[in-house]
Amino acid sequence: MDNPATFASAFLLGLFSTVHCVGMCGGIIGALSLGLPESIRKHKLRLFMFVTAFNVGRILSYMLAGLLVGALGMELFQSAGFEQGHIYLRYLAAAVMVAVGLYLAGWLPQLIFIEKIGVPVWKKLEPLSRKLLPVTTLTRALAYGLIWGWLPCGLVYFVLLTAMASGDAIRGSLIMYAFGMGTLPTLITAGLAASWLRSFAANPLARQIAGSIVIAMAIGSLFISMEHHHH
Repeated sequence: MDNPATFASAFLLGLFSTVHCVGMCGGIIGALSLGLPESIRKHKLRLFMFVTAFNVGRILSYMLAGLLVGALGMELFQSAGFEQGHIYLRYLAAAVMVAVGLYLAGWLPQLIFIEKIGVPVWKKLEPLSRKLLPVTTLTRALAYGLIWGWLPCGLVYFVLLTAMASGDAIRGSLIMYAFGMGTLPTLITAGLAASWLRSFAANPLARQIAGSIVIAMAIGSLFISMEHHHH
């Protein structure tokens, strides 16, 4: 899994996930920017700093999650006997990626059930996040972002599975980082209203292309890892 394809897939997923869950995330971004006092909202630069703090918090929580599942993946490897474990998890990661590609392209909408998994978690966290409103300080914005990172978004779980399949805490963390970075363009611009990006990503063709790329990269990553084993 050392190939850049994994990180590229994670980044692409991040990019498209924000659109796909723009309904949910959009509501949150709205709440965030509305939760900000007028004095901050009026100044683009201050608003940008706050949006950045939210996102730093969110990406940190993704990386922490990636670290945890990567370490868990490693545990699973060790108990499965390392070599076999590694190969199975490679297949798992590729399968997850293919599923994600199908989902992104809209060819497998049934995968929406994955998103339901995190709802109970979010129900517990949401009241906590409300205590932080209004977000008057950058520290609060950061804390809000840390909570927001645990929002149930189906694609986050997929990427976490990939991070787990990497079987390495650091790599798992980096995969989540790539995903988080992918979510930035839409979220920062959503705060500053860029509707073309949304319409682009909501475009079925764009989604099919992204889905196909993810599927191709998943299959490619399998071949790359097979090559390693044969030499």
